Amino acid sequence: MPSAFNTHNTNPLTQYPQAWERAGKVKLLVLDVDGVLTNGQVWIGADGKESLKAFDIQDGLGIKLLEQCGILTAIITGRSSKMVLARCEELGIKHVHMGVENKAVALEQTLKSLSLTPADCAVMGDDWPDFQMMKNAGLRICPAQGHEAVKEFAHFVTTLVGGNGAVREACDLILKAQDRYNELLKQARS
Repeated sequence: MPSAFNTHNTNPLTQYPQAWERAGKVKLLVLDVDGVLTNGQVWIGADGKESLKAFDIQDGLGIKLLEQCGILTAIITGRSSKMVLARCEELGIKHVHMGVENKAVALEQTLKSLSLTPADCAVMGDDWPDFQMMKNAGLRICPAQGHEAVKEFAHFVTTLVGGNGAVREACDLILKAQDRYNELLKQARS
């Protein structure tokens, strides 16, 4: 385990020791959107339609770093949004399921298409609808502001909140557990 996990000089793995081993096996990171990639707020315009979503740029880089190391990412969300689709296209996320009622079915389809098992994936969710896809995941992650029941169910709870670096924290955990983080950091500094 690393001695200093994040910039806050705290090591959340002290509280979640099982997360390190599980993160070392991840081949796919599956993300919910609202409350995970965003802060969970929904902005409705005068036309009655969703008008704005904010995404954290560091979360995006974390996703790109995973992909660079051959770790895939997928989105499974209950809402449909052109903004989410545009962000996924920008990040190169190819496995996108929106408007999903049963997230477990969408996860099963994604895993089958990639010839992976539930144990090969990490799932990051923040609220009750995410239980469906989290229950069999090898690594269950919840952002800091997630619902208490999801936090209790998770193998790892980030120190940061959704839409504000929580996904990057999860990506960093996976990269560090797979001994890729320092190599990537060295490349970035050169």
